[in-house]
Amino acid sequence: MLVGAKLDNYLIISTNYTLLSYPIFARKLKTQMKKALFALSLGTFALGITEYVMMAILSEVASSLSISIPQAGHLISAYALGVAVGAPLIIVGYRFKPKSVLLFLALVMFAGAVLSVLAPNYWLFLVARFISGLPHGAYFGVASIVAVHLAPEDKKGKAVSTMIAGMTVANLMGVPVSSWLCSTWSWRFPFLITSICALLVLCSIWRWVPNMDRLPVTGFKGQFRFLSTSAPWLILTATLLGNGGVFCWYSYISPLLSQESGFALTQVPMLMIAAGAGMVLGNILSGVLSDRYSAYRVAPATQLLAVVGLILIFFLADYGWLSVVLMVVVAGCLFAVSGPEQFLILRHAPGGEMLGGACVQMAFNLGNALGAFVGGLPISFGCTPRYTALAGIPFCLLGFVCLMLLYRKSTKTALSHS
Repeated sequence: MLVGAKLDNYLIISTNYTLLSYPIFARKLKTQMKKALFALSLGTFALGITEYVMMAILSEVASSLSISIPQAGHLISAYALGVAVGAPLIIVGYRFKPKSVLLFLALVMFAGAVLSVLAPNYWLFLVARFISGLPHGAYFGVASIVAVHLAPEDKKGKAVSTMIAGMTVANLMGVPVSSWLCSTWSWRFPFLITSICALLVLCSIWRWVPNMDRLPVTGFKGQFRFLSTSAPWLILTATLLGNGGVFCWYSYISPLLSQESGFALTQVPMLMIAAGAGMVLGNILSGVLSDRYSAYRVAPATQLLAVVGLILIFFLADYGWLSVVLMVVVAGCLFAVSGPEQFLILRHAPGGEMLGGACVQMAFNLGNALGAFVGGLPISFGCTPRYTALAGIPFCLLGFVCLMLLYRKSTKTALSHS
């Protein structure tokens, strides 16, 4: 009879689901899978707070460190640079088991958070932000692989969305709470919370994520071989452009709500919580729908919904609560597309799954930067904030085209195999 540690080996990797016909094993496997996915989502929660909290506490940090707001903005860029540098470094991860890689990345998260708490000046804080960004893309890449291996075939999309859920919860609860901690005590408190979260990630991964064998060693060049086909490029381009299009508008959502939709600035934080709720709901729904209807269909459908949402926001921005409803819908689309894209890249990156998963996150963050820059252009030329939505529409539309091309490609492949 299989007991104890032996069962861990069957949790994953054993796609030997004949075990599920025995109720005792079915319950045990399901419970351990939930614990493992919770551990993985706790990591994305910590990364989500670390990434987005700077946007909420920028003024306080600038005042405390005696720097200008533009200089403080470089702290956001330093994190994005860390993501861009750290993601490709995952190619060395093939030499180790995924669980070992996740533990190392959690340790880097902890180091970056602690350094952020203790940083005595701007330059050391800048280094801390860069270090904090290093594990971001790599963590998503490895965690996606583990999540897919954890779940049975008909639950893989939901498993990936559960892993990503931590990021959406961070937007819903983590960032507003961090902002409150900053205003009540100190801007260093959010990073103290993040360091505690990183320790919890380390412990929970150690305790709940089962060991799985190293992925097949394909060599240095073999990890890049998947990039010789068109499908991964379509996914990465769709991620970059689709996310960039939404962030053209979302980066300037506060002035849009206050100047165009008629809300007071004091109401904006509560409205942002509603946007975070949209992200959580969008992520959950996309996981369920991907398993039911295929991620190839869900991704372009939700991307098209984002296009329609941005068009309506441009024309209806001055209709108060209708503008808020549209904000929730488009924010939901942002993460409703993200989960399927993270899942699909694993399908189209044989031999380079870790690198592919990390590259999606790199494209996501580059989209953030692209969107913030392009969305700021109409404002700098004297246009009202609603024009940020107009600026994002072409990018989202191009992202939709990429995902539709991927869908058609998958349909042709399926027909040729039938």
